[in-house]
Amino acid sequence: MKILIIRFSSIGDIVLTSPVVRCLKKQLTDVELHYLTKPNFSNIIDSNPYVSKVKTLSKDWKSMMRDLQSENYDLIVDLHHNLRTWRIKHGLKKVKSVSFDKLNYQKWLMVRFKINKLPNIHIVDRYLQTVQYFGVSNDGEGLDFFIKNKEEMSVANMLPKNFQNGYIGIVIGASYETKQLPISQLTQLCKTIKDPIVLLGGKEDMENGKTLSELNPDKIFDACGKFSLMESAFIVSQAKKIISHDTGLMHIAAAF
Repeated sequence: MKILIIRFSSIGDIVLTSPVVRCLKKQLTDVELHYLTKPNFSNIIDSNPYVSKVKTLSKDWKSMMRDLQSENYDLIVDLHHNLRTWRIKHGLKKVKSVSFDKLNYQKWLMVRFKINKLPNIHIVDRYLQTVQYFGVSNDGEGLDFFIKNKEEMSVANMLPKNFQNGYIGIVIGASYETKQLPISQLTQLCKTIKDPIVLLGGKEDMENGKTLSELNPDKIFDACGKFSLMESAFIVSQAKKIISHDTGLMHIAAAF
């Protein structure tokens, strides 16, 4: 059986689908998994040993659809469930598909009127409900994240010497301002922690990273915008602890 899994974005959501990938591969016999995502997230999937091929969302829609049609899939597992995935499923209309229930109405009720009709079930189990009719179930092994070219990385080559005997990682960024601690509270957090601190984030967090590292350069190393996603994930994997907002690196930390 050849299955196409679709999840376009983002880092955290793709990591949260990793149990679906693993459980399909390990619990079904003779299954080949392909994963369709955005090009800038393809390296997350490319390192996953359970995925045979990574497909990327293309602006050249016709070319992308010809490529997908040539694969002769037996099943589409749509874990994104939006207009673009509908177009893909419509273009592959002879292929059976199952779709993740995003519970948009329940989320709208919660956000608009604070009426909570959301089920008390983890998002991973909700993703797995999409394929439960196969008899696939949660194996309890948690999230997966595989670091590409991990053997080429070392803390000694990435961090100053006084951070190589253990550190606390703080992920200071987030996709929305309302998901972030204000700089005043991040400052207090950094002052409270006794261990060496590595600040993690993207280029958009560099200003705050510089401000925080200047509090105590010997204790606080600013890694914001300095490393690739895989390198940042490696730093996360080697940390004593990770303190994080709701970000992709938070889910990567949970995987480790």
